Amino acid sequence: MNAHGIVHKYGDNVDTDVIIPARYLNTSDHKELASHCMEDIDKEFIHKVKAGDIMVAHNNFGCGSSREHAPIAIKASGIACVIAATFARIFYRNAINIGLPILECREAAERIENGDEVSIDFDTGVITNVTKGETYQAQPFPDFIKDIMNKGGLINSIKVK
Repeated sequence: MNAHGIVHKYGDNVDTDVIIPARYLNTSDHKELASHCMEDIDKEFIHKVKAGDIMVAHNNFGCGSSREHAPIAIKASGIACVIAATFARIFYRNAINIGLPILECREAAERIENGDEVSIDFDTGVITNVTKGETYQAQPFPDFIKDIMNKGGLINSIKVK
C-alpha cells in the first residue's frame, strides 16, 4: 500500500473540534462531514484537497474529544494519510478503526512544508519528500494493522462465520 499527494500542513494541538466542528455532528453522512473538514482552521481546505493528498501536522494531532467523526471527515475528504510528530491516543486508535492511514514521524512533521509533494511506502514506513529530495523513516504498521487499513477499517476486516 502506498500514497502520493500534495501536503496540507498544520501545527500543534489540532483538536477534533477543529477537524470537524461539533455543530456538524448531527449527521453520520461521510460526504457531509468531509464538506466541513478543517473549516474552522482552514476555510479553503475542502476546496484545495484532492484525493490522495497528505495531511501533515506537528504535536498532539487529534486531541480533544473521542469522536470518530474526525478521522472519518479527514478520510472522506480524500486525504490518503496523516503524518504527525505525535497523535492523541484516542485519535490514533479511531483512525485505525476507520481505516485512515496515519504515521508518526517527528522529522517528517518538522521538514515537510505545505504544498510539498510527498510519497509514502506503508510497507517500509519510508516517507519521501519529492519536492525536497529527502526521505524520513516512520515505524511501519505491523501486518495485522496493515490488513485493517487495506480493508478500509476494523468493521470491514472482521469475518463473521
